[in-house]
Amino acid sequence: LATEADNHGEEFGLAGLKQSLSIAHQAHYPVIGIGYNAAQAFNPYRAVVHGQRIAIIAATQVLDDNLASAWTATRHRAGLASAYQESELLDAVRAARRASDTIVVYLHWGSETQQCPNPIQEPLARALVKAGADIVVGAHAHVQLGGGYLGAALVDYGLGNLAFYDTTPPETSSGSLIVTITGRHVDNYTWRPALIENGLPQPQHGTDAATAVRRWNALRACTNLTPRTR
Repeated sequence: LATEADNHGEEFGLAGLKQSLSIAHQAHYPVIGIGYNAAQAFNPYRAVVHGQRIAIIAATQVLDDNLASAWTATRHRAGLASAYQESELLDAVRAARRASDTIVVYLHWGSETQQCPNPIQEPLARALVKAGADIVVGAHAHVQLGGGYLGAALVDYGLGNLAFYDTTPPETSSGSLIVTITGRHVDNYTWRPALIENGLPQPQHGTDAATAVRRWNALRACTNLTPRTR
């Protein structure tokens, strides 16, 4: 929902959201984490890749108190899939588990500029993995957080910025998390580092890349995640 809703009532809020959803639907453009109602907002995007049935679910754990009620999708109102509606999010994962080989949950979560997970991220990650998620990743903090294994699942608490106007480290540290997974088995994951220059990520190579990967691995220290499955 557009922030202009604060200043102009629902002129740009619900009306703007419904218009955007309608345009996306007409263009056959997949949208997750938001919808005409809660059922649609929590509905996964599905694809079959090399015979593997993939389901991707999205939700937000970042909602200002004064906006949470108006912006959260309900049974009869358009809005966001809220991770604070944890039972609905977990139910969506369990439902997807019954007809999926791999489940990915993407979350808008974390505390801005904080490079360790906050007290509500870790319990949610554990609950999602217990419900059947194989990969749990997200972003919001504008800095990278650690990633690694939670049991057999892969969790990344903060991917950082991809394209962004900030020119101050560590906000300029960027990159891509590359995951190879077969069914529920994470075969491999690697961090491909980049540095944001003039607002866009530029891949790093050689010594710079090696240093960036070491830095990324060091972020795992405060996450209770492991570099390998236990």
